[in-house]
Amino acid sequence: MIEMSPFAWTTFKLFGGVFGVLVLASAIGALLKWRVAHGQPHSVIDNLNSRVNAWWVMVAVIGLAFAFGKGGVIVLFYLISFYALREFISLAYTRRGDHGAIALAFFVALPGQYFLIWIDWYGLYSIYIPVYAFLLLPILAAVGGDTQRFLERTSKIQWGLMVCVFCISHVPALLTLQIPGFEGRNLLLIAFLVIVVQGSDVLQYVWGKLFGQRKVAPELSPSKTWEGLIGGVASATAMGAALYWATPFNPWQAALMAFMICLLGFFGGLVMSAIKRDRGVKDWGSMIEGHGGMLDRLDSVIFAAPIYFHALRYWWVP
Repeated sequence: MIEMSPFAWTTFKLFGGVFGVLVLASAIGALLKWRVAHGQPHSVIDNLNSRVNAWWVMVAVIGLAFAFGKGGVIVLFYLISFYALREFISLAYTRRGDHGAIALAFFVALPGQYFLIWIDWYGLYSIYIPVYAFLLLPILAAVGGDTQRFLERTSKIQWGLMVCVFCISHVPALLTLQIPGFEGRNLLLIAFLVIVVQGSDVLQYVWGKLFGQRKVAPELSPSKTWEGLIGGVASATAMGAALYWATPFNPWQAALMAFMICLLGFFGGLVMSAIKRDRGVKDWGSMIEGHGGMLDRLDSVIFAAPIYFHALRYWWVP
């Protein structure tokens, strides 16, 4: 009989649970397609099934990255940041004078941030983009000599770099934390974040569809309701507390972390929705079937990841 390490066994249970949920969701989708749609096109059921199919792919990709350890996770999130930044810049107003700043964002700031995480240089990767890149980007744009809507253009590139690279990079940065008694298991910190924040999105959607009446911000996101928010956050917080065994937290600490992650995820999604409305689009792209673009799937991670990282770093790391 093969003996598994505590970390491997915990990881197996987490992915086993996710696998079970996806099997159930796929079965429900197939049943609805057969019993309700009678095999014919049905917008709601087809959208549900496309989302479940996309989740199968995403879970498989995350699982593969986990199998390769730190290197696999950093490469995965580097690619995620690249495609997210491409989506963001494609919707931003830019001119020829911005080409130098855009090249810096993609080919210097982006790989530099992930390299610093790879070598665990916290003192630099924590300020590399919000200080150095923030100052250098407008310099390059100014050298371009184009002053038309200069502030707007420069701010959009800076904002894109912050949300798509700096914030998202804090997910693999969780692997650099040294938590006493939790050594070698930091991948589970990422799993906790992803499960809670994505679970919160799904549960808010479900609660909103079942009981939602009062909209939180109808001009920004008509589908978000107070009933969905309260029910989804409460359910995801309970789910996070139930997952305490996979973390360095006790149940109430896991619940507190999950609650914080859920709220930040909600407000992050609201902010990104406001940007989409400003640009006059419904989705950031069409990369992920049933989910829109990369940023549509990650909007709730953007605000949650850096705060979760620093909460861990200053509360649990001596």
